[in-house]
Amino acid sequence: DPDMPFVPSIPEDQFILVEEGDPTVIPCRTSDPNAQVTLINSLDKAVPAFYDSKQGFIGNFPAGSYTCKTMVKGVEFKSDEFLIYILRATSQLPVEIEALKTVYKTGETIVVTCVVFDNEVVNLQWNYPGKVKEKGLIKLDDIKVPSQKLVYTLTIPEASVKDTGDYECTARHATKEVKENKKVVITVHDKGFIHLEPQFSPLEAVNLHEVKNFVVDVQ
Repeated sequence: DPDMPFVPSIPEDQFILVEEGDPTVIPCRTSDPNAQVTLINSLDKAVPAFYDSKQGFIGNFPAGSYTCKTMVKGVEFKSDEFLIYILRATSQLPVEIEALKTVYKTGETIVVTCVVFDNEVVNLQWNYPGKVKEKGLIKLDDIKVPSQKLVYTLTIPEASVKDTGDYECTARHATKEVKENKKVVITVHDKGFIHLEPQFSPLEAVNLHEVKNFVVDVQ
């Protein structure tokens, strides 16, 4: 079609997510398989890359904006703009789970964090006693400096004894068959308590005027 040398692209094709180091395709396809197509970047400079009229430009491209252009009977045509986003992802999936404390009283707020390192393409799921009732509040912080990490925070307000149990986070790599899960056990008591452990016998004898120390461990 001389009036439309580039096949129209759908919006989903214009946003290209690619893992760091992986090749990708910029899908500006032509209606004429013999068309001479040039790839240009946001600085309007030509980018050398292999072109396949049925797929588009194939290669390892830096993040940024790209457009394709071609000439038909002396008239220049430009394709839609394509935006490439580079996502950091490693084949391994380092995950850590942390709870500030593992023993709570009724009414306190439980806080558990799950941290995924060096990956931006991750699906994470929580499993915990109150999940069926959707009791937990989940927050995600995407930290990039000084290093990439995703911090998922699970908060359980107004904890009860029923919130006692396993708190588990499972991270799955979005593009690879890799998953990792971590678990911490949380205990919620109805009331606070003190544990006393005397370091002396029920019956102790002392001499007159003797000074004796009685030691008790308190937890």
